[in-house]
Amino acid sequence: MTDHTTGMNSGLWHRLYNGQVLPVVTVILTILVFWYAGAVYMNSDRLIDGYDRAKTDWTFSQLVEDAWSMERPILPAPQQIVVELDKTVLQKNITSKRSLVFHAWVTLSSTLLGFAFGTILGVVLAVGIVHVQTLDRSLMPWVIASQTIPILAIAPMIIVVLGHLGLTGLVPKAIISMYLCFFPITIGMVKGLRSPDVLQLDLMKTYSASGSDVFWKLRIPASIPYLFTSLKVAVAISLVGAIVAELPTGAVQGLGARLLAGSYYGQTIQIWSALVVASVLGMVLVWSVGFAEKLTLRKMGGQK
Repeated sequence: MTDHTTGMNSGLWHRLYNGQVLPVVTVILTILVFWYAGAVYMNSDRLIDGYDRAKTDWTFSQLVEDAWSMERPILPAPQQIVVELDKTVLQKNITSKRSLVFHAWVTLSSTLLGFAFGTILGVVLAVGIVHVQTLDRSLMPWVIASQTIPILAIAPMIIVVLGHLGLTGLVPKAIISMYLCFFPITIGMVKGLRSPDVLQLDLMKTYSASGSDVFWKLRIPASIPYLFTSLKVAVAISLVGAIVAELPTGAVQGLGARLLAGSYYGQTIQIWSALVVASVLGMVLVWSVGFAEKLTLRKMGGQK
């Protein structure tokens, strides 16, 4: 038993020594220190004004305590967000409209649908750009120009147009999400399809390979690492697009709706808890794409 405990302790210290844990803990502690200090600084003016109006004597320790426990703070303290997450994630039924799990699922649905649309569109555009010179010259500038339009400006127009066509609910949000995420997929896939060098292409010609053989046996395998790198970026952008799409629609469900409701009623703790859930959801999505990348490369024999 003693040997086992000693082995666990030595393994922990070994990881700390190699920099696998200590840097992360240091960064987290630094963020928490600045966060707590920022909460006191940003909430202090309102508290001091309240003390002066009530003609109440106050001390710095009382100011700190009140700044970390305000009902509607400008910047909530971390423990307030943890309490709110416990209340809205763990203590609420997941089917309740007060549950952040329910709202996260609504946003996730439009995120995944938009991500799927964006992946298909991005890959199709990339294939066309690589193989048709006219599309390369005419379409690529428009693909780049499309990303210069602010999504908050174009989102209401998309909602109105699709609503007139009878498309409401999940699809318009997915379209907005697709609009944001197809660009990195297109650019990455174009780069990947063009990554085989001249010697590889000449070797395929030596073997009398057809155009389809070159595409499926050379260009596609070479583009997979580029594709997955782009997908990691795209899935995160897709989540942002889904949240942004919920803002101009006046949605009552989804993380965007929680952010909007929190801003209307000054519930900053609700806003921050929704942001924390969105960030965790984004990390899970990026990790999922990375996991799929490892499995794919392992199947292709490029990674053990």
